[in-house]
Amino acid sequence: MSPVQHSYLPEAQVKRLLALSVLVASSALTAFAADSSINGWISDSMCGAKHAGSGAACVKKCIEGGMSPVFVDEQKKAVWSIDNPDAVKGYFGEHVTIHATADAGKKSVHVDSITAAK
Repeated sequence: MSPVQHSYLPEAQVKRLLALSVLVASSALTAFAADSSINGWISDSMCGAKHAGSGAACVKKCIEGGMSPVFVDEQKKAVWSIDNPDAVKGYFGEHVTIHATADAGKKSVHVDSITAAK
């Protein structure tokens, strides 16, 4: 008699699922390298990516109303909190390039410099 197998998935499928999980986790980190420049928009914490590129007036109004500024990366439309919001004053609703250090665990960025995107 052969021993009873308790695995519900064949070993090859388990390995593929593990590899896919690692890939998904690492892709979330690729939006920002540890210290990088990236294009995107300064939005607000209520609207996030909804107004990226089209709602500067709404972003300004929401931030004046107490919402926090956030960064929306141009490629993935991922929303990152900004841990030093004073660094982005004057850019609310704007398309920008930031040089920043990311904390992927908190999904936040520390903006070292900001300029209008070209």
